[in-house]
Amino acid sequence: MRESRLKLTAGYIALLIVAVLFIVPFVWLLRSSVMDLSQIFIMPPAWWPRPFHFENFKEALTVVPFGAFFKNTLIIVASVLLGTVVSSTVAAFGFSRIRWKGRDAIFAVLMSAMMLPGAVTLIPSFIGWKEIGFYDTFYPLIVPAYFGGGIFNIFLLRQFYLTIPQDFDEAAFVDGANYFQIYWRILLPLSRSAVIVVALFTFLGSWNDFMGPLIYLKSDSRFTLALGLQMFQGSYTAQWDLLMAASAAVVLPCVVVFLIGQRYFLEGITLTGLKG
Repeated sequence: MRESRLKLTAGYIALLIVAVLFIVPFVWLLRSSVMDLSQIFIMPPAWWPRPFHFENFKEALTVVPFGAFFKNTLIIVASVLLGTVVSSTVAAFGFSRIRWKGRDAIFAVLMSAMMLPGAVTLIPSFIGWKEIGFYDTFYPLIVPAYFGGGIFNIFLLRQFYLTIPQDFDEAAFVDGANYFQIYWRILLPLSRSAVIVVALFTFLGSWNDFMGPLIYLKSDSRFTLALGLQMFQGSYTAQWDLLMAASAAVVLPCVVVFLIGQRYFLEGITLTGLKG
């Protein structure tokens, strides 16, 4: 009994240390966002602003057009989110519930494609989008989401679908249902937590995407929030207080979305992959 308590205590201590390591940068960002520039880098560090400079947020979000950047980011994120959820759920349904020739072989090829570094396809993709006239538009950032929604998302949803008994499909066929009705009325409602996990990953990835907009967008009017922060940093290299305030404002939606969906996130991750 004593040994088990020691192991449990050691586990909690390890988790606490890891949690502190992850939360300290976030706390540093928040305290720096409401500090004067002279307070940010003093040694030893001051963790409590004296006084609070909440005007940093107003100034940081007005020196560059963050309103336009937010609108552009919202358009891209909403479009990518819709395309990813729809296409990945449909593709995962085809790989898990429909029997067709070569299904497992094609799925194995898709899984092997996950090992390819993104840099391998970066230049060919850029050339292709530029040749069809989509350079400096949102299309290269949005359209791929409607063609599968990402290999990892397909894999995640397929593994979840495999945990749902095939008896449901057979009973639905007996009642006269087709594949679309099984997908829409049975699989999607039962896999809500897994779909929410995919949506959370997609939102966070698209909201924080820097490389994609950097490559495909040239006009300042089409910049996203990630590019806006980079432009802000380039223009005001020494204004770390304003940069921290802008960064905190950009991070806030991600924190809110994750806090709202964390229950489904944990549930989906726990239940996914119970059956191969």
